[in-house]
Amino acid sequence: MVNEIIAAGYHKDHQVWTNPNKGITSKSNVNFFSPHKGWSSGPTALWMACQQPYAQIYIFGFDYQGVEGKFNNVYADTFNYKKSQDAATFFGNWLSQTEKTIKEFKNINFFRVMEPGQFVPDKLQGIPNLQHITYENFEQKFKGSTYTTKNHQKTSI
Repeated sequence: MVNEIIAAGYHKDHQVWTNPNKGITSKSNVNFFSPHKGWSSGPTALWMACQQPYAQIYIFGFDYQGVEGKFNNVYADTFNYKKSQDAATFFGNWLSQTEKTIKEFKNINFFRVMEPGQFVPDKLQGIPNLQHITYENFEQKFKGSTYTTKNHQKTSI
């Protein structure tokens, strides 16, 4: 994936972070974790967000089980990923890495945004600084809010 990002030139104008890997075609304008965690990309991104002075972090796309036991990645059917008809990838590592991060950063309130009735792993139940909320709850919480985009344009939710 990092080589695709480099080939597209995205790394020239944006921060790109990854674990050290001999297969990466260019080292310029690419940031490497040191020491690297060896984690999956989602939990690593969550851990990176925790390095910032955020009081709240909203987690999207951490569904773990997938759809009816099939794919559990929004990139299914793209070049580097399984097909949407393939069995879901084992999620135990993602889950353990997510749990470890949330428990490590007790001063941050985490909100896992999900569909109503979506799977909640046992390991993510009863953690004081983690709530599971629906997309509707998320939208209601921020309805009428404005934020400034990277291009300095104000946008309303």
